[in-house]
Order: sequence, then structure tokens, then C-alpha cells
Amino acid sequence: MRGFDSEPFTVAREVRAVIVPAGTEVTLQPGQSGYITQALGGSFTVYIEGNLFRISGEDAAAIGREPVNPPELPPNATEDDVRQLAWEQMRTCYDPEIPINIVDLGLVYDCQVQAHEDGSRSVAVTMTLTAPGCGMGEILVDDVRDKIERIPTVREARVELTFDPPWNHSMMSEAARLQTGMF
Repeated sequence: MRGFDSEPFTVAREVRAVIVPAGTEVTLQPGQSGYITQALGGSFTVYIEGNLFRISGEDAAAIGREPVNPPELPPNATEDDVRQLAWEQMRTCYDPEIPINIVDLGLVYDCQVQAHEDGSRSVAVTMTLTAPGCGMGEILVDDVRDKIERIPTVREARVELTFDPPWNHSMMSEAARLQTGMF
């Protein structure tokens, strides 16, 4: 998916959306028209009637796009394979206002995988936000949890939000700093 599509669409069915940046959940109605402004990581930021909304990739059909396929693990995957796939999944989580994934933004501090006797796994993530008062904080945490729990064999993803250490621009990857012009 590209970062800035600005493609027109019309809502085909009722669909859950979140107002950006407030984080308030709303239901968009059939017939509402707008533009897709960001289509990254399987979610969509759309502009309708002067407001930005985030729509989950699983609801893509409501705006005429293809739903996102779940991640796959190879047979006999190890904890390292799961950890790698968890990092890949987190790279599909985007701040709805900034077209850079949360890993490259430097928001993810740690990711640990624990195996269980029944063959399932738990994943623990520690992350932060660009600003403590961000209204989209819980939405991003839920997005991380949801995308990691889609990994086969993962029964639980625990996502801890911390502000110690506080995020700053130096935590961004070099590519992200280049993209935003923040050096």
C-alpha cells in the first residue's frame, strides 16, 4: 500500500472508525463520501466532512479496498521466528497522522517471546508514544496487540505503555529522520 493515496471512496456499509487524533470511536454510515489520505500497514486514514478517521484493515471492504491477510509462520517455528514476525507486524502499525511505522519512529522499546508447554506463546512489548497526551495512544496499543495476536501460536500479547525514557527524535531510524527532515 502507498502512503498517500487521496483516492475518493463512498462508505458501502456501516463501519467502525476512530476520530484522529482524539481517539474517539464512531460509526461511519453508508453513503458518506471522502478520500483515503493514508493506506499503510493494513489500516486506512480517511478524510470525511472535514475530519480524519482511522479504519482497520479488516474493515477495508467497507471503503472498497481488499481486507488484509493474517501473518503466517513456517512449520516448527521457533521463538526467534515469532519475535521476528512480531517486529514485522509492528512495522505495519502506523501513527495515523505520520506516514512512518512505530518501529522506525522509535516507539517500540522491547519485544520478548515466552513459550508455553502447550506450544502457544505470549509476547510482551514495551512501547511509548511521541507525546504523553496523544489521544491515539490506546488505539496504537490496541493495534499492536491485535496484530501480534494474529500471529499463529500467539495466545496473548501484553503491550505496556511507558514514558520512561521519554521519546525524542533521536530514537527514530535514520530512514525515518530522512523522511521527516528531522536531523
